Amino acid sequence: MALLMTFTALEWKTYDSASDYDTAMNIDDELVEDIPITVQIKTPPPPPPVQAPPVIEIIDDEDDVEETVIESTESNEETEVIEVKDVIYDQVEEEVNVNWISIEEVPVFPGCEDEKDKRACFQKMMNKHISKVFRYPEVAQEMGIQGKVFTQFTIEKDGTIGKILLRGPDKILEVEAKRIIGKLPKMKPGKQRDHNVKVAFSVPIVFKLQ
Repeated sequence: MALLMTFTALEWKTYDSASDYDTAMNIDDELVEDIPITVQIKTPPPPPPVQAPPVIEIIDDEDDVEETVIESTESNEETEVIEVKDVIYDQVEEEVNVNWISIEEVPVFPGCEDEKDKRACFQKMMNKHISKVFRYPEVAQEMGIQGKVFTQFTIEKDGTIGKILLRGPDKILEVEAKRIIGKLPKMKPGKQRDHNVKVAFSVPIVFKLQ
């Protein structure tokens, strides 16, 4: 009997009738939303453009093909050496252009040969030539075109009139100014260190309506 009671006491189990934990602590997370996953898809690069195959020209064996021959520039023992004294060259005289201010001897206008101040005589004869040859274009008069044309010309080494440069308010007036300068007579060329040189000279021509 004592053994039975001892076994019964060891094997006896008891259970609680109610839960010992507080259900109020369990909070349902209702704010959880499904976030979509963004997937970046890399598009493959476009294929390279298709290149046309090179055109192959077929040449018949009977046709003569001109080949490019590249000659060597290297000298060898058979190459003849030319001595300096055998070289023939032309001596080119350096061309000198001098302006009107720095020229040693100014060009001489026809009629100024005996004048002491040849610069002043040149200016005087130039103005006289312009007044004598001057002609106002009728088209410019009808259109009311007027103004000043700046001219620059070169007295060549032989005394003739060379390159003429013009800058004016209208092409019609520039053409007339070129005609006036082109009618200048042949002069005695200017000199620099006892050599005939080209001399540049500038003069304005005024076109003014009355």
